[in-house]
Amino acid sequence: MTTSSEKSAHIQRFGTHGTWGWFGQFSPEEAAQIEELGYGAIWLGGSPKHLRPVHKVLAATQNITVATGIVNIWNTDAATIAGEYADLENEFPGRFYLGIGAGHPEATAEYTKPYDAVSRYLDVLDEHGVPAERRLLAALGPRMLRLSADRALGAHPYLTPPAHTKIARETLGEGVLLAPEHKVVVDTDPAAARAVGRPPVDQPYLHLRNYTSNLKRLGWTDADIENGGSDELIDALVAHGDAAAVRRQVDEHLAAGADHVAVQVLGSETPVEQLAAIIKA
Repeated sequence: MTTSSEKSAHIQRFGTHGTWGWFGQFSPEEAAQIEELGYGAIWLGGSPKHLRPVHKVLAATQNITVATGIVNIWNTDAATIAGEYADLENEFPGRFYLGIGAGHPEATAEYTKPYDAVSRYLDVLDEHGVPAERRLLAALGPRMLRLSADRALGAHPYLTPPAHTKIARETLGEGVLLAPEHKVVVDTDPAAARAVGRPPVDQPYLHLRNYTSNLKRLGWTDADIENGGSDELIDALVAHGDAAAVRRQVDEHLAAGADHVAVQVLGSETPVEQLAAIIKA
């Protein structure tokens, strides 16, 4: 049984700011630079079937936390992932956290009752010795958020504004990791920033039911979601401005109750430079 102080130590490992990138996006050199900048965690997303890309990032760094955001439960069976987790834990003790989730129904023919499916996946992870405090769940709605509190270290919401973070914290309670992702474009021209930020939000997320349902729960309308998203919605989901303005917008998650926010830089061939400017702002 994990004590509250032990759980707090796991949460503190993430620090207040991390980076989010697709599996394979960060080279070993970039991963090392991100650690040197002082970020607490590197999140690797893209629903991988195996954890091999995680090894590359862990091997290139010394102490930074590395987490998946997320492993899709429909892509890889839990026993396989548990074995790969054990291998990483053996080689890099204490550094890897397994983020899992059910993805979205439009991408998975087998998709059914995600809450039950995630619960069963967690049962297998339990059987194979993956500790609850080393697991995170992709969670948007209240049931999955509560499951995150009950059977994992916490929740990793994706594509959510600070308004969702406030609700998520109220649902999770204290002492549970809340680590939302937030997209950013470092550009002081709002129209240019939206031109970069809108396409990756619109395709695919504004056409996926779990994300649009969550936005509607927060008060956004069909008119906001249609046709690539209203300017107001895009601005809520993609921070923009100079590095200081982006940092202020990202930190609204922390003010709303997040422990940590994972920054995803859009539209830059040199994301580490943008990350450096943001963390120093």
